[in-house]
Amino acid sequence: MSNYRIGMQVHGQVTGIQPYGAFVTLDSDHQGLIHISECHEGYVKTITDYLKVGQVLDVVILDIDEYTGKISLSLRCVAHQPRHTTSDLEIYKTFHHKHFWTNRHVHAGFEPIAQNLDGWINDSLIRLKEEAQS
Repeated sequence: MSNYRIGMQVHGQVTGIQPYGAFVTLDSDHQGLIHISECHEGYVKTITDYLKVGQVLDVVILDIDEYTGKISLSLRCVAHQPRHTTSDLEIYKTFHHKHFWTNRHVHAGFEPIAQNLDGWINDSLIRLKEEAQS
C-alpha cells in the first residue's frame, strides 16, 4: 500500500470535479476524493464555488478503505488539524466525524444473503400473486 495514514495532512492537486465531490491526485500512484460535504463548513450548493480543476491544496486523510484502497479526503479538517502532535493517537483523536465504510473484523461474506434468499423469493412471489389477482 502506501505510507498514507488516517489523520495525515497531505498536499494534492484537484484533477476532476463531479457534483458529489472533487478528485485529488496525491502522487503518481494515489488519488483521493473530497466529498462535497468535506469541502467547506456548512451547506455547499455547488462544489465549483470552492474548488477548481488544477487547484493545489492541502487536505486531511479521513479514511482509507483497506479493501479497495480508496482514500477519503477533507478540506474542512485542515483548519482543525493539530499542528504539534507527538503521536498518531493524538491525530486520530482529533477527528470527531471519523467514519468507517468497512469493518475488517466482520467476515460474513455472502452468508447473510444465502440465509435470507428463500424468504425474499417467497415474499416476491406472494406480492406478484397479489398484484395479479387485483
